[in-house]
Amino acid sequence: MRIDVYLSFNGQCAEAFAFYQSVLGGELMTFPFAAAPDMPVDPALKDWVMHATLNTGDGIIQGADCPPEYGPANPSGFCVSIQPPTVEETQRIWDGLTQDARAVNMPLAPTFWSPLFGMFIDKYGQPWMINTVADEAFVAANTPQ
Repeated sequence: MRIDVYLSFNGQCAEAFAFYQSVLGGELMTFPFAAAPDMPVDPALKDWVMHATLNTGDGIIQGADCPPEYGPANPSGFCVSIQPPTVEETQRIWDGLTQDARAVNMPLAPTFWSPLFGMFIDKYGQPWMINTVADEAFVAANTPQ
């Protein structure tokens, strides 16, 4: 069973997913509310995204603009988590996704469990964690005894 993240936005989904694709790569598909057959749409929301999928090959991020009657635009209690295989890829993704970030909760730095780890809230209000994949030798050498 695969588990994916589904992000909610308040009219910024198309912009956010184009930004994520520019950093992460992958194939992006979006469907605006106006394209839904037999569904009345508030004219103010016709360009909002009903569903977006960014498939990076290794993972999928999904999302939509969330009209108020369907719930909160920015739920809490989660982070999008990315595990790049190298410190170079981690740094590249960090540099891209933290452009105009609302907050850096934990600067990108080495930890005992990972060569690089950091946390931030992107410019769209979505929380992220980035964690370079560590091999067993790294963990063994850096885990407190």
